[in-house]
Amino acid sequence: MTPAATPLPASTVILIRPERNGSFEIYLNRRPDYMDSYAGAYVFPGGRVEESDYSRAMIGLTRGLTPREAQQKLGSDLPAEICLAHWVAAVRELFEEAGIHFFCSINNTAMDLEPEGLAARLACKRAALQRGEIDLPNLLMSEGLYCNLARLSYFSHRITPEHYAIRFDTRFYLAALPPDQHPLHASEEVSESFWIAPATALERTQTGNYRMMPPTVAVLRNLSSYVSWRDLNKAFRLR
Repeated sequence: MTPAATPLPASTVILIRPERNGSFEIYLNRRPDYMDSYAGAYVFPGGRVEESDYSRAMIGLTRGLTPREAQQKLGSDLPAEICLAHWVAAVRELFEEAGIHFFCSINNTAMDLEPEGLAARLACKRAALQRGEIDLPNLLMSEGLYCNLARLSYFSHRITPEHYAIRFDTRFYLAALPPDQHPLHASEEVSESFWIAPATALERTQTGNYRMMPPTVAVLRNLSSYVSWRDLNKAFRLR
């Protein structure tokens, strides 16, 4: 009997925004049909934890969460630096796929994206990051920025069942959409994206209109139990 594949560490971000009626919506992506994995499926932004996510340079560029705090929040026996890397990977993947960033200045304050073309430079560097031409630590150092991990709230944990050829050990996070940012409609690994209520997305996948993997469906069911943005925010302290 072939031994089960070792799960690869990964992170996923459920981006959320409040609605005027007091409810909330989540941000979904559809993966391109040519992708090797989950082609055509509707997913949340996410991907594998990379070595650069737990490098010494990257750890020094984080704010809002220490490695030990990350380890405690995950309740894991993984090394503290690897636990922190799950948060870093979540921020990086969200930036790569959706263009939404949780970067900050050295004292953990919000940035002004207008002076000296910072917004345009970040857009160019996002594409380079996605292509693997640079890593996140180098991107941040080139602009004098830091990664604000406090913007993410740990949500859930899922390990791909043993019968799958490729398995992931995934940590899911919730994050509120920053008020001054807008996600990309499409990118290198995203055919289209949109905002939708969790209950509506569940209805569509149940009718066969949206193809989703079981972890995505599980997240939607969980989120559907929160009737308002206020309830969700109270439970997870979204920032």
